[in-house]
Amino acid sequence: MSDRKDLELIASLVPPGSRVLDLGCGDGTLLALLRDTRGCSGYGIEIADANVEACTRRGVNVIQLNLEAGLAMFEDQSFDVVLQLDTLQHLRNTEHMLRETARVGRIGIVAFPNFAHWPNRLRVATGRMPVTRELPYEWYDTPNIRVGTYADFEVLARKLGLRLEDGFGIQGGRIVRWRPNLRAGVAVFKFERG
Repeated sequence: MSDRKDLELIASLVPPGSRVLDLGCGDGTLLALLRDTRGCSGYGIEIADANVEACTRRGVNVIQLNLEAGLAMFEDQSFDVVLQLDTLQHLRNTEHMLRETARVGRIGIVAFPNFAHWPNRLRVATGRMPVTRELPYEWYDTPNIRVGTYADFEVLARKLGLRLEDGFGIQGGRIVRWRPNLRAGVAVFKFERG
């Protein structure tokens, strides 16, 4: 999620002054935005050397860690908000990481490419995998382990006992609440432990 407007929409879900943990924080853009505009503090978790360096240059606290190892270093409810933007599709154990997110934070916010967005469906119907702004890779070179949909996450959240506080799509820098599974390229959910 590198589009500034998309990041601002997600940042608006984070209460001002929150202590935030951003899982897969990339170059620290969102944490810097939250710090500068909402008075938030916290840490990013990132594995890539270049992104860790970029976070440091931005003045963002970052821990270099592979998320597959889990979040055992953090106690229950250590953070007000735990963010997972564009990380779920890269993780092998999605269920475990969502449980950890709910354990470590009072609120969890996830965002991921919505594979059920209508252009993706159309592309699959023609026999090809989609390549879009949200899914920018060809099938053979994608870092994504899996793809999911808005509706799939609702089912998974119920299975894990997560209470969804809000859910919407983002398309073209705008919130999509009517039929987001069909009309939005990005799915966004805010949740708590059930």
